[in-house]
Amino acid sequence: MQTSVTAGAISTVLSNPSFDSSSDRPEIVVQVVDLKPIGNRYTFSANDGKTKLKAMFTASLTPEIISGKIQNLGLIRLIDFTVNDISSKATKYFLVTKCEAVGSVLDAEINLESKSDEEASVPKKQKLEHSPVTPVNDVKMDVSTGITLKPKQEFVSKSASQIMSEQRGNAAPAARMAMTRRVHPLVSLNPYQGNWTIKVRVTNKGVMRNYKNARGEGCVFNVELTDEEGTQIQATMFNDAARKFYDRFQLGKVYYISRGSLKLANKQFKTVQNDYEMTLNDNSEVEEASSEEMFIPETKFNFIPIEDLGLYVNQKELIDLIGVVQSVSPTMSIRRRTDNEMIPKRDITLADESKKTVVVSLWNDLATGIGQELLDMADKSPVIAIKSLKVGDFQGVSLSTISRSNVVINPVSPEAKKLKSWFDSEGKEISMSSIGSGMSPATKNGSRSMYTDRVLLSHITSNPSLGEEKPVFFSTRAYVSFIKPDQTMWYQACKTCNKKVTEALDSGYWCEGCQKKYEECSLRYIMAVKVTDSSGETWISSFNDEAEKILGCSADELNKLRSEEGEVNEYQTRLKEATWSSHVFRVSVTQNEYNGEKRQRVTVKGVAPVDFAAEARLLLQDISNKNKASQ
Repeated sequence: MQTSVTAGAISTVLSNPSFDSSSDRPEIVVQVVDLKPIGNRYTFSANDGKTKLKAMFTASLTPEIISGKIQNLGLIRLIDFTVNDISSKATKYFLVTKCEAVGSVLDAEINLESKSDEEASVPKKQKLEHSPVTPVNDVKMDVSTGITLKPKQEFVSKSASQIMSEQRGNAAPAARMAMTRRVHPLVSLNPYQGNWTIKVRVTNKGVMRNYKNARGEGCVFNVELTDEEGTQIQATMFNDAARKFYDRFQLGKVYYISRGSLKLANKQFKTVQNDYEMTLNDNSEVEEASSEEMFIPETKFNFIPIEDLGLYVNQKELIDLIGVVQSVSPTMSIRRRTDNEMIPKRDITLADESKKTVVVSLWNDLATGIGQELLDMADKSPVIAIKSLKVGDFQGVSLSTISRSNVVINPVSPEAKKLKSWFDSEGKEISMSSIGSGMSPATKNGSRSMYTDRVLLSHITSNPSLGEEKPVFFSTRAYVSFIKPDQTMWYQACKTCNKKVTEALDSGYWCEGCQKKYEECSLRYIMAVKVTDSSGETWISSFNDEAEKILGCSADELNKLRSEEGEVNEYQTRLKEATWSSHVFRVSVTQNEYNGEKRQRVTVKGVAPVDFAAEARLLLQDISNKNKASQ
């Protein structure tokens, strides 16, 4: 029976950056000290008799703690673990993903520093062989350490609530208050709730921005908050609240927040996946949870296969990706157009089970920090997961990090384990191609090809639940059957940023996005079109670039035709010419709420002329597939 720890193990791990928990490492046994619950996980201090290091069990080990298999002051053998940094602090901690309890529960912390040099020099194995255990009234004494070994069954029935109760009794008043306050998960919040308190980490902090509109001037900033379950929400503060909380919110720190308000998120401006957004005012309470530095939000990913990235090219939606690192470039400096500042960039190439590769550009701190780590370990082909990537069309398909992107190296997840197993068994031996290779300019509009995911309009209209959780994409061939002539077909837009402008009081136009006044503006389409195919019809929304392809002219040109007088109405003629023309459309299907009811919205993402040769091949392939299915 194991009755001692591995002396000096913690120092050995921390002094060796390349150390990992592989099967060829030496055995590590530590004592669990100061075990306490944090949300659905438990933290403790790993004690090797000479050094103590903060540590955390993953949620998968919580049942073993509640059942009493793992106990405070007991010994555990570390089987699988990682060494991580505590955010905003120059210290490290163990994240234990797999372990086993060994030996009996002790009545005190092991301290090998008090032993004589001669005794400390005795090899551990030799000590165990020659250290008798003396029974004293059913309680055993380990002569080598002088520590009482308590029978394990005394503690098996101790529950997590009992552990918490004991800790609350010994804690200081402030600590007891923090442990007893009721913390609500973000997923449970809604605009109709009364009092609530949340415990969150600041995972992104925006800059203070000044604004000017018809109601006056002011300032605003926002933060992205993440709770332990990985749920995110954006919190916005204006004017007095912005000035009050701007310095208080620090990136990476944990806070208790209460007395905020919630409302439905504006989908045009929201940056996180949450139906609601939070507003904090001058009466809101924000208290730093200084004792919760090991509170680690569980990052939730929604991975997109590399072969499907073409669907998201140049879209507002951000994506998550997991892949095996194939190559890492050196850091390069890129001059930013807006302010001529030189910023660091590093490109990495990732591959996945779709046998495709893609280039991801890391910017700023991610290029110099995480990027350097990846360069140092590139020969080991690590798996990385990246949250919040922007999909562009450079070289067909490319990915870029943004300010709130999060990179996790060798994540502990089923997806990472499966991907690593595939790569080690077959992936590293096969030839892979870039997702961007072979894509023509016409297909860089959010699709791999206009001839993938082809459906009839009835497939969309007969499935009212499509797009409830996230946008879905299809290609369809249809005729423009009707364009309503008296609809609002365009808006006044800024020539610089294309955002909507308002007429200034004196003259010219005010752009809220640029915070500038301009003498002129341009018109940009925002048009509804009815389309029809053999299965049915539906209304689709088309914006500027797509509408120009449908009508064959710009919004400014069509407006001139609308204002012209004469026997022939050129405006009506142009609309009729566009009617009953056939196109291949790439569309997204989402759900919008209108007057309390959810409605399906179909938006055009790309328009292409009909390639009859390609259409013929598609029909032949469809006939062939149906014949095979009927056999």
